[in-house]
Amino acid sequence: MSQTLIKDGSISTDNWVLLAADTLGDTQADKLAQHDGDDIIVPLNCWLEIREQLLARPGKTGVWLQSNETPLALAEDLSRLPLIALNFPAFSDGRAYSSARELRQNMGYTGELRAIGDVLRDQLFYMARCGFNAFALRDDQNADAALGALTDFRDAYQASVDRPEPLFRRRA
Repeated sequence: MSQTLIKDGSISTDNWVLLAADTLGDTQADKLAQHDGDDIIVPLNCWLEIREQLLARPGKTGVWLQSNETPLALAEDLSRLPLIALNFPAFSDGRAYSSARELRQNMGYTGELRAIGDVLRDQLFYMARCGFNAFALRDDQNADAALGALTDFRDAYQASVDRPEPLFRRRA
């Protein structure tokens, strides 16, 4: 089943299948065979365990990280990953903001960076400032209303991934 998401400033259909860690386990090969031609997003531990098998499959493969997992674990693989998803287990857990900024600013990741989990409309503007370009909203969030969050504020004072110059330098 596809999910609606916000990607690159517009509402689009999600054609990626997010495989939860608990659905893989000991039967990873069987689960992967069920999604042979699909574009899938696998947990980091699955990626690290069977990376070559995942790269050899017909569909594309992305990786998702829990908020306690570091993006440095993917440093050697960034060019091979079209999508990295960062999980927000609770809206109040902001560790994925730091991971997004690390991936974009310090590691040079240029693929799709997706926020998943407890993603709310009120967070989208700040997530985009940290480098996210795709947002899988919670089921109770209205995608049309959430799209407006990306333009809630006309300008920001601080430097960020989306605007590296702080406001005082832009005005000079």
